[in-house]
This record gives sequence, C-alpha cells and structure tokens, in this order.
Amino acid sequence: MAKNKMKSHRGASKRMKLTGSGKLKRNKAYKSHILTKKTAKRKRGLRKSTVLTGADTKRMLRSMAK
Repeated sequence: MAKNKMKSHRGASKRMKLTGSGKLKRNKAYKSHILTKKTAKRKRGLRKSTVLTGADTKRMLRSMAK
C-alpha cells in the first residue's frame, strides 16, 4: 500500500514566505483593531515583516511541507 503524502497547512503557507536563505518571513500580529491606544511608533513597527525564530522555523517548515 502506498504512503500518503503529508498535506501542507494551507493557512500557514499563505501567511509565510520562504526567503532566499531558507528562513521564513512572516507579518507581525496586533495590527488589525484597537489601534487608537497604540502609539504611532508601535503601529509603524507592526507594518514591517520579521523572520521566524529557528525553533519555530523547523516546526513550520514541517507543517508547510516545504
């Protein structure tokens, strides 16, 4: 009997991109609502994307099947 392929987690795949060096790039959270109490500096920082930490990268690559 043939082994089934592992399905990639579509939600994770749509939210992250693989960089050239093999790291995962993601957007920051907490930028969708309740923005009035957040400072302009904080909101500006949330616009930028960031790289996933090493431990999370390994786990996410496995679930994304890349």
